[in-house]
Amino acid sequence: MSRSRRAARWLQPGLVVKRWVLTSGLGLLVALLGAAVWADLQPIYWMISSIQWLLAQVTGVLPRKITGPLVLLVGAVLIWLGQSRSFGSIQQALAPEKDTLLVDALLAQRRLNRGPSIVAIGGGTGLSTLLSGLKRYSSNLTAIVTVADDGGSSGVLRRELGVQPPGDIRNCLAALAREEPLLTRLFQYRFKAGSGLEGHSFGNLFLSALTAITGNLESAITASSRVLAVQGQVVPATTADVRLWAELENGDRIEGESKIGRAASPIVRLGCTPERPPALPRALEAIAHADLIVLGPGSLYTSLLPNLLVPELVEAIRRSKAPRLYICNLMTQPGETDGLDVEGHLRAIEAQLASLGVEERLFTAVLAQEDFGDSLLVDHYRHQGAEPVACDARQLRRQGYDVTLAPLQGARPTATLRHDPRSVALAVMRYFRKHQRGN
Repeated sequence: MSRSRRAARWLQPGLVVKRWVLTSGLGLLVALLGAAVWADLQPIYWMISSIQWLLAQVTGVLPRKITGPLVLLVGAVLIWLGQSRSFGSIQQALAPEKDTLLVDALLAQRRLNRGPSIVAIGGGTGLSTLLSGLKRYSSNLTAIVTVADDGGSSGVLRRELGVQPPGDIRNCLAALAREEPLLTRLFQYRFKAGSGLEGHSFGNLFLSALTAITGNLESAITASSRVLAVQGQVVPATTADVRLWAELENGDRIEGESKIGRAASPIVRLGCTPERPPALPRALEAIAHADLIVLGPGSLYTSLLPNLLVPELVEAIRRSKAPRLYICNLMTQPGETDGLDVEGHLRAIEAQLASLGVEERLFTAVLAQEDFGDSLLVDHYRHQGAEPVACDARQLRRQGYDVTLAPLQGARPTATLRHDPRSVALAVMRYFRKHQRGN
């Protein structure tokens, strides 16, 4: 792009730069005038006299036809130099990448600031995948994250340090980070050796240490968000030390999130200890001001439904006037959702809400994967005990659901069947815009 076209882009509306540059210039003139009036206008007389004397000296050496353009050129060069250096300094702060223009960075940031307020509820890799896609469309994002994990690094830190599990929160912070990729990679780095360190991620240790220093996980998340320049906010679903339990179809009862994901019989009821854990005020406030509420994607019984065990969150969702969208998984999960189609997932969500006394449907809109068709990758998953989550869109629409089918795994061939951040975020934004047009 040529320099002239680049300069012309600064004149387009919406940058909120021109008005403040002009305001600053006007303010300087008014301040000088005020100082002159305060000094009984003597500085103005001195200035005019000085300018007249200087012009007389200059025009005595060179004629006006040469002096005028020359002085004008010098002034223009000084203005250009000052402005270019100023914008260069701002660009280093806002758009350090060499191939990113400051005007593009300002336009992009303004577009993000005007984006819808979206509340995403869930946990695991599904929620972080969604967030990494949605941050391309809005900076007004709130992730409400389950804190029921008791396996892996999070489980060890929870048992040994008595902190809430930081793993899912760490993933969401990294997904929303605007800081340098190196810092985000450091936050996600997992130690592969070392007595006591192996298996832990740096971010989990960092959050656990900050929790001990600040006194609570919420303050630790706020501090981490500043370090990573997080776009939006990450909020735990509750501050309580939640332990999940599940009753199975065969009558057994199992405890612990890690065991529920490997249940030997279908799950019929999910609960937690303590019962009715409290929600954080920030989470309730975000839901109250949301333009869109999204549940999922993620493991049904270990990432999504634990958030619906917090009655205050459920009540806030029920009161919200925002559209509510459920994003279904691509594949069933052995030991957790065997044999469940999209309708089965919705029935599980509605049964969970009914246990809290909520009889109405909170999530009447569904985003699901369109038919995969036959492929070697699908066959590979079938050998591992997973099946594509079937969606009978016609049947669900007859039941009053607003169903959207989309290629959520992305267009490019991959080695796994997972949600693609860009594809799922695009489908979510299309649903939101369609809902806006409908209203």
